[in-house]
Amino acid sequence: MLRELSIRNLAVIESVTVRFHEGFHVLTGETGAGKSILIDALSLVVGGRGSSDMVRYGCDKAEIEAMFELPWAHPVWRTLQSFGIDAKPEEGLVIRRELSSQGKSVSRVNGHIVTMSMLRETGECLVNIHGQHEHQSLFRTERHLDWLDSYAGDKIAGTLAKYKDVFKQYEKVRHQLRELEDSSRQNMQMLDLYRFQIEEIAAARLKPNEDELLTEERLKLVSSVKRRDSASEAYALIYGNKGLDAISRAVSRVSDIREYDPELIGPILEQLQSSFYQLEDAAFQLRDYRDAVDSDPERLHFIDDRLDLIHSLKRKYGESIPDILTYLDRIQSEADKIENRDEHTARLQAEQSRLHDEAMQLGGTLSDIRRAAADRLSVAIESELRQLQMERTTFRVELNQQADGDSYRLLANGIDEAAFLIAPNPGEPLKPLNKIASGGEMSRIMLALKTIFAAIDLVPVLVFDEVDTGVSGRAAQAIADKMSRLSAQCQVFSITHLPQVACMADHHYEIRKNIIDERTSTIVTELVAGTRIEELARMLGGVEITEKTRHHAQEMLDLAYKQKGA
Repeated sequence: MLRELSIRNLAVIESVTVRFHEGFHVLTGETGAGKSILIDALSLVVGGRGSSDMVRYGCDKAEIEAMFELPWAHPVWRTLQSFGIDAKPEEGLVIRRELSSQGKSVSRVNGHIVTMSMLRETGECLVNIHGQHEHQSLFRTERHLDWLDSYAGDKIAGTLAKYKDVFKQYEKVRHQLRELEDSSRQNMQMLDLYRFQIEEIAAARLKPNEDELLTEERLKLVSSVKRRDSASEAYALIYGNKGLDAISRAVSRVSDIREYDPELIGPILEQLQSSFYQLEDAAFQLRDYRDAVDSDPERLHFIDDRLDLIHSLKRKYGESIPDILTYLDRIQSEADKIENRDEHTARLQAEQSRLHDEAMQLGGTLSDIRRAAADRLSVAIESELRQLQMERTTFRVELNQQADGDSYRLLANGIDEAAFLIAPNPGEPLKPLNKIASGGEMSRIMLALKTIFAAIDLVPVLVFDEVDTGVSGRAAQAIADKMSRLSAQCQVFSITHLPQVACMADHHYEIRKNIIDERTSTIVTELVAGTRIEELARMLGGVEITEKTRHHAQEMLDLAYKQKGA
């Protein structure tokens, strides 16, 4: 259940915190007092669309926070766990949403930042809001099949999942067949191009990283002349230009004077002798390096031609050799399909036929399950409508199939199309809802559906925003009684202008405007005892409240208590 809702700086609401209870709640007040803003706030906190216009004038952001108390078995905990949010049911569920004046939105679930899609998926488990115009969705026949399948529940879920998987494969094969059949002339033109491209790429016999290895080898070959000449010149300077000979003579001269001054000359002589041997070794190494440098012009010419070929293929087929080889694999596959078109067509036709038969079998099973569910749902809705002062109304869920040759047309959810039909008065034929139902009747039909599905979808909070518009008298009383009964299964909220509905509530909240220093704010007050009688009297009598309207309000409350007790 929704335990608490806190709103700050949203539209005309400056700061409001409201605690809620189990059972049936009504929210009443003058037109324009801000009743629907509470519903807008609740919609925002469960993933509804927001805008910067909703932020109170002069404020940086609006903040909405809701706290829910839910049992361990509620599906929302599994949803949060799939998001990586480790929530503990005993600590409750807190959802917070901030909406800035720049239009940015930040949402948190138990302190964890979540995306809007995650917030909406969470909110779908928590709150179901039914507005006064939502009954128009009953006119959309594409929704009727979804409602019927939801009512069928586990009996249809597994078969429907299998059907959708087979239908997806079937549509893929059909698409492939259409491509083969619609482009035969173009395919023959493409085949010539593919053959040329395959031959061109295959003839190149490309290898992975070949261009990089060739580029590296080319650099070495291009520099071979410079490297050989430099090594040769260095060798000549050391060995061929009397460099070593000069050092040799220096060694001989120093050796002549060593016997006269051995202590000083000895170390010098050793250095000269060591330098001589090192230079001689370096000279021999330079000579060997010079002789080993390869300056193969033919190899260099081959590499240049090869790199030109690879560069040309890159311009046509891909930015790298792996891209070119990937392209080759693809066009070989396409060419194979074209060359073996008849074989591929036959294989796809056989696969299409197999998938069609399998889908038709599953579709037939779905139809059987739906017919049984449609009969049960029709009876259930008629039962609910009888309690809503539509005693003699006939309601049917009709299933139709579209012919497709010798079988039925396969659709995304089976072979069926569903339509809700109604005959409000005896003797009238069944007709689609949008052809016959009035606004008041649509509100009651939607309430009947909500009552039936409340026990199926396990959503703990149902909100009705002025759904009783267009009804009065016994019908209004029936709607009030139905909402009261529905609150035994879940927490029910209703914004209403009807005293018949307001008096049946377990908890009554008044929303009113308050103007301080030329600034408007909305105040929410939970009414008890005398204040509730005053609000009911206002709803009954309008501007002027008399003792008679107060007495009438008290009488309505007394009757409501008796009705709920019964």
